[in-house]
Amino acid sequence: PDEPTAALDPTADLAALAEAGIDLDDVTDTLLRDGIAAFVTPMNKLLDGIERRREAVVTGRPETIDADLPPELEAPLAERARAAAQADVARRIWRKDPTLWAPEGTPEVADRLGWLTIADKMLEDASQLREFAEECVAEGLTDVVLLGMGGSSLAPEVFRRSYGAVPNALRLHVLDSTEPLEIAAVRDSIDVARTLFLVSTKSGGTIETRTLFEYFHGLQPDGRHFVAITDPGSSLLELADEHGFRRAFVNDPDIGGRYSALSYFGLVPAALAGVDIEAVLQASAVAEQNCADYAEPEGNSGLWLGLALGELARQGRDKLTFVVDAPIASFGVWVEQLIAESTGKEGKGILPVADEPLLGSEHYGPDRVFVHLRDAEAPDPEREAKLASLAADGHPTLTLSVAGVDDLGRLFFFAEFATAVAGWVLGINPFDQPNVQEAKDNTQAVLDEGSPTDLDEGELAALLDGLAPPHYLAIMGYLPYSDAVDAAVSRLREAIVARYRVATTFGYGPRFLHSTGQLHKGGPKTGRFLQLVHDSEADLEIPGRDFGFRTLISAQADGDLKTLGAHGLPAVRIRLAAGDLAASIDQLRERIQAT
Repeated sequence: PDEPTAALDPTADLAALAEAGIDLDDVTDTLLRDGIAAFVTPMNKLLDGIERRREAVVTGRPETIDADLPPELEAPLAERARAAAQADVARRIWRKDPTLWAPEGTPEVADRLGWLTIADKMLEDASQLREFAEECVAEGLTDVVLLGMGGSSLAPEVFRRSYGAVPNALRLHVLDSTEPLEIAAVRDSIDVARTLFLVSTKSGGTIETRTLFEYFHGLQPDGRHFVAITDPGSSLLELADEHGFRRAFVNDPDIGGRYSALSYFGLVPAALAGVDIEAVLQASAVAEQNCADYAEPEGNSGLWLGLALGELARQGRDKLTFVVDAPIASFGVWVEQLIAESTGKEGKGILPVADEPLLGSEHYGPDRVFVHLRDAEAPDPEREAKLASLAADGHPTLTLSVAGVDDLGRLFFFAEFATAVAGWVLGINPFDQPNVQEAKDNTQAVLDEGSPTDLDEGELAALLDGLAPPHYLAIMGYLPYSDAVDAAVSRLREAIVARYRVATTFGYGPRFLHSTGQLHKGGPKTGRFLQLVHDSEADLEIPGRDFGFRTLISAQADGDLKTLGAHGLPAVRIRLAAGDLAASIDQLRERIQAT
């Protein structure tokens, strides 16, 4: 009768487990911990989903954009969304109502809204552009060199980098520099007998574009090797007729340069390079539809994004830091100009930060916003983990998924619409550029009168003294383009961010003068400027001019430094030894780290 009771006694089994080295208490604790972990992970995801949904409802955020916003920024954004609905912002944009941004009759508003519907016209012309590209290939042309600046060059550069070499198409080169070494590098990489040159300028008189044309026309005098892309009535049309250009593409004049990515300025070079421009334009049509809801921001992605960027800037988060996945990692090259030149005026503005190394949250100040353009097909887990950490530490992050290179059309339109909305939030006209001409005038003055003898090149220690958010440091390189220089500048920027916690930008001169240069002079007075030049004597003559390209780019650097000084902005010039520029930049980084 006692045997059943003995069989139920666990003492012997526990003793046997102990003799076998199994600690039941440890097993129980492990099971408990694993069970809690298995519960906590999905519970945290559920709570996070609930929180994101709550934030979306409060701020009116559409489902096409993911966001992590600190709670204290939700109420101002929600209020801004209500104000936009009351002001009927979306409907007035589509009606092309210029009074949304400026009083009736203000120049450069009513005649700058053609970008809203240009994709529809370009879809009609897409087959003709494709046939033109096929004609050029059939005639034995192998390369196409775009001669242009700013709005004429930056979208083509993004297309070039994103799509790479396309079979059975021309190889695209984008030349938007007056640096003699850069011009010579492009010249030496082509056969002018088999190259088409695109002379691309809205005004027709841009000095960089005209001098580049004069140089290459001196090497290839056959007008059939040249194509013009310009506006009606431009002096470039007279030049094209005089020299017998193969063709002239006349763009819609109601489009500003930085809003012209989906017009002839962006799509002619793209088509020649083999880009499927129909797919790009169809993606743009998707964005148009997503921006067509007049009533609520949750149905209008471009409206909500513009409201968010504008309101966050008003709340002190005005350093818009782009984190862009491949294959469109170069998108920042284009969007820099769009945002900086559109919003940087009247002491206001949003500073776009592109291609800055991504660090830990302790290295960023309270002036940052992070926008992640995420590759939907192959996301980067390490990058996503870093951004999640930044969001957890209170830095606003916005995420948009990208579906391959053709999705550039959608992103171009979204960015343009959002920037127009942000201009309304900031209370400025996003279509003018009042300070760009100032640097051009100073350049011409140097060309006419010679380099100023009283130019203050500044002291590096003074530039760095007290450097902290909300300041930013703009590095301006009047240098030839190279991967080695890009990598060295990236290391320099990382060192500055790690030490001073400030946003950094980098632009090649004179390209950035047509891009972020407007914000430098017209935006918030928080910038500090580090100009890099080099002691090269390499030069190229410009046919018909009494100066060469070395004189021109030096005049542009002098004019820019003079303009910054006239605005009371701290600026320092550093001269790098000619030769290994990357090594010289690394030495500058070490010098800054030792300061």
